[in-house]
Amino acid sequence: MADPFDLERIGAGLPVATALGALRTALEESGRAVVQAPPGTGKTTLIPPLLANTAPGRVIVTQPRRVAARAAATRLAALAGVPLGDLVGYRIRGESRVSARTRVEFCTTGILVRRLLAEPDLPGVSAIVLDEVHERQLDSDLAFAMVAEVAGLRDDLRVVAMSATLAADRFAAALGGSAPAPVVDIAATLHDLTVRWAPPPPGVTALGPRGVTDDFLAHVAATTQQALASGTGDGLVFLSGVREVERVAGLLADPVSDIDVLPLHGRLPPREQDRALAVGPRRRVVVATSVAESSLTVPGVRLVVDAGLAREPRFDAARGMTGLVTRTESRSSAEQRAGRAAREGPGTVVRCFAAETWPRLEAAPAPEILTADLTRALLDLACWGAPRGEGLALLDPPPPAAATRAEDTLRELGAIDGTGAVTDLGLRLARVPADPRLARALFLGAESVGVERSAEIVAALESDQRAPGADLGALLRLLRSDRSPGARAWRTESDRLARMLEAERSRGNVAPISGNSAEIGPVVAAAFPDRIARRRQPGSPAYLLSSGTAAELPRDHALGDQEWLAIAEVDRVASGALIRSATHLNEDQALASGAHLITDTDEVTWRGGRVAGVRVRRLGAIELTRTPFRPDAAAGAEAVRAALAAEGLDTLVWSEDATGLRRRMAFAHRHLGTPWPAIDDEALLDRLDEWLGPEILRLAEGTPARSLDLAAALRRLLPWPQAGEFDAMVPQRLEVPTGSKIRIAYPTDPADRPVLAVKLQECFGLTETPRVAGVPILFHLLSPAGRPLAVTDDLASFWVNAYPGVRAENRGRYSKHPWPEDPLTAPARRGTTRSGR
Repeated sequence: MADPFDLERIGAGLPVATALGALRTALEESGRAVVQAPPGTGKTTLIPPLLANTAPGRVIVTQPRRVAARAAATRLAALAGVPLGDLVGYRIRGESRVSARTRVEFCTTGILVRRLLAEPDLPGVSAIVLDEVHERQLDSDLAFAMVAEVAGLRDDLRVVAMSATLAADRFAAALGGSAPAPVVDIAATLHDLTVRWAPPPPGVTALGPRGVTDDFLAHVAATTQQALASGTGDGLVFLSGVREVERVAGLLADPVSDIDVLPLHGRLPPREQDRALAVGPRRRVVVATSVAESSLTVPGVRLVVDAGLAREPRFDAARGMTGLVTRTESRSSAEQRAGRAAREGPGTVVRCFAAETWPRLEAAPAPEILTADLTRALLDLACWGAPRGEGLALLDPPPPAAATRAEDTLRELGAIDGTGAVTDLGLRLARVPADPRLARALFLGAESVGVERSAEIVAALESDQRAPGADLGALLRLLRSDRSPGARAWRTESDRLARMLEAERSRGNVAPISGNSAEIGPVVAAAFPDRIARRRQPGSPAYLLSSGTAAELPRDHALGDQEWLAIAEVDRVASGALIRSATHLNEDQALASGAHLITDTDEVTWRGGRVAGVRVRRLGAIELTRTPFRPDAAAGAEAVRAALAAEGLDTLVWSEDATGLRRRMAFAHRHLGTPWPAIDDEALLDRLDEWLGPEILRLAEGTPARSLDLAAALRRLLPWPQAGEFDAMVPQRLEVPTGSKIRIAYPTDPADRPVLAVKLQECFGLTETPRVAGVPILFHLLSPAGRPLAVTDDLASFWVNAYPGVRAENRGRYSKHPWPEDPLTAPARRGTTRSGR
């Protein structure tokens, strides 16, 4: 039987043709191989037909994006000279061009994952080509790990993983099992590439609070016009998203120009995508998202203008949401974009950022498994029998925190059980090629609004169509009227979902109602109960989601004055979160849809010396009602403890005696150590009940804080039997020669020294400095009027060396008071010389 494909014809001029022998040898030896080749070498075009010529079954080729799968199939069919859907076909969501004769089938990685879950042994498939594995999308990583496991069980299944970067060794180790799979390197035939830098003018930034700025897009458009005017060949402009593509394409469009401006992104109808990928009669510039970065060939390009931005999925744990985030591209992305200009001849890349920022770019984008929401991925892994990917050749394991969040969501949906194993409902949800939350809404919606209506709403929710004025209802009306560019794809998807619902009904899994309801909100709320939202204030555009996230409606929203919303899409922006798509929801619908989120919580607080209780009913984070109640003593005491832990011990009223005792105890702990306890805030809070237990109960019963004897409470911490010695070891007062008992001022910082402020005349005859806990007291010697005269911790030295000067300076000022020449033998006095005291 003749080979179905003419490899010489298909591979004419392609660099990969020189490596076919090495690839055949690798596959004959191990059945697996990793092909490392830059974009433009022809690996996607030539390797699949090579496998089809050497194996009897179908060859499945995955692509990370739908537009790439369609384009690759179309190109191979044209080169092979066969109709699309005959020997070469494709299968993507909502569209299929395959037949019984198809030998090479292109599909997205998501389609392959669904097929593996339905038919793990892949009957009729002889080879799998995993293309662009370096992009590390979630489905790509799952498909890679699943295929590696199937290949270990099927000796006849050939597997080729293809990467455009230098990470081939990792893929080879993961794919090969006991020994790494062979790596086949293919060198690119790149022509000279001129790199130019075109940073934006002063004052213009690429990113603002609401995304890419219009000024920067105008700079990209102007840079493109200048580059086109000074060069030849077609141009390719890389931007981060659909809005940016449409904006720059509009700026470049000129009715009198001889250059065609063609947008390229995933939302375009297939005919317009094909037009952008085909050489036209005139010079052209293709304005594209990253879809054209590595998995598509755009012929005729000699100029690339790179805005330097990329959109990547990110899960925001703080806000509990996933969104596409615009950020600076990585070096690997920039290099792949630049390579598009030098595939067919010398080319030029103009980068719209400064050359000095190049070294600061990340080497490669982060794998999605490390940054994205893992709910769908963990459901697929559970269906595969490998919860969290245990035992699979995943290049990176799911991060534990993200995996836990995803599993919590799946348990709330009823998709997995407590052990992480998939349930019957989880298997049904997994059969729907959508987020599990949307799959659940599809089933629940069929039972509340009907099959057709539920399928239409869910198809709109999973589409990438932007709701006008953030009004999901308006989007549905546009789609039904065929006035939206995505209407055809939406109708195809909604019909497919409706057929899926009918199939589930035939299995007894769905009991849909007859007819259709006009309600949208309950279906959206069933999909995203965490996005049920209530307005924060009357007339405000700010809402609080049940997840606890705060979000606002855009200024141009068309949703009117709504108390409750069911939010379908919310984006992260610099200022917080912006509602992109929502619909109205009445309170009864909100309470019914979020019934599993409703909680009743008793909140007891101690503020201002009073214990108060309130019973709060919430839907998630949304407060519904507050009802005062009188808490019992135990709850009140716990509230006091919580307040002290949160606000600190200064909440209590500390008397002078209590403050002094605490300082003395701290001093003893610092200078005497064991058994004297630590008395700092942390230590006291750790032993709160031990020393303050009775007082806490009194506070809970309403006793004012100022009435508590904290000094007595602190003494409960003094160790027994040493407590009886404490006042002698660390006295509160010191008796001086006159018999006066002067209060010792213990320091706030126990590392400092205690101070005794006393009149100089009361210390006559005191020759040795007293000590506390071995630390000499610092004497502040005062005049008869109480003014400072001297500071010393060495009285013997003071009387000999400093006293004569103090005496000479003050005896005339205080002539009625004694100033003896010999203070060591003179009697100490409190009063004047004449008083005799």
